Amino acid sequence: MTTDHSSGSGDVSKSLELLWGMQQRPTRGPKPGLTLERIVVAAVEVADANGLAALSMRCVATHLGVGTMSLYRYVPGKAELLDLMLDHVAGPVEADDEPVGWRAALEEMARGIWQLCLDHPWYPQVDQVRPLLGPNNIAGMDRIIRRLKPTGLPDKHLTLMVSVVDGFVTALARSHVNGLQAEQRTGVSEEDFWAAQEPVLVKMMETGRYPTLAAMDDDTFSFGYEEILEFGLTAILDGLAVVVEGGRTTG
Repeated sequence: MTTDHSSGSGDVSKSLELLWGMQQRPTRGPKPGLTLERIVVAAVEVADANGLAALSMRCVATHLGVGTMSLYRYVPGKAELLDLMLDHVAGPVEADDEPVGWRAALEEMARGIWQLCLDHPWYPQVDQVRPLLGPNNIAGMDRIIRRLKPTGLPDKHLTLMVSVVDGFVTALARSHVNGLQAEQRTGVSEEDFWAAQEPVLVKMMETGRYPTLAAMDDDTFSFGYEEILEFGLTAILDGLAVVVEGGRTTG
């Protein structure tokens, strides 16, 4: 993955200023005809339609019907623009309507991340090992931690719980999106891809060299990513339930 597709790969200070509205507005020159919000929305639309490979300042400017250089009046470049896009699609965060339990809160968060990745297939492709925390991401983190606080667990454990669920869902969504894009790119469906391998695999199973796999039920591998999501999320939350109950017992 290139640095162009990594968060925080540009001017970190400038990205943070733009994320938090701390940038100085120009006092001279012609009256701006754009807004930073319009540019970010246009960039998201370009990436949604054509992927990160198509994202460039020129493409965004064309999408807006303006000259490329006019964008640099608002954002230094593509790397900083990507930081703004990541925070933009993460929000806004809805206000809480009523308290929910920790399990329901994490499940809601997980399904929100899953849907975010499906709505914006480029999102899980961005390397966010060094995330820049903007207002929407901070608001989301504040909300989920607030919902987990009644468990009584240490703050570090709460953030670990969030990280475990987020990491699982994002990684799975990335594989799901890659599979969908492979179908679009090659014209070969997931079913046809595996069907093409079946004759060879059947012969290999008949050799007796792989007795465990050969004895498995015929429908063993008949599942999709949504089923993995449900199975994995349930298993993770069941495991975290042990942590939560253990913390209450010793607290």
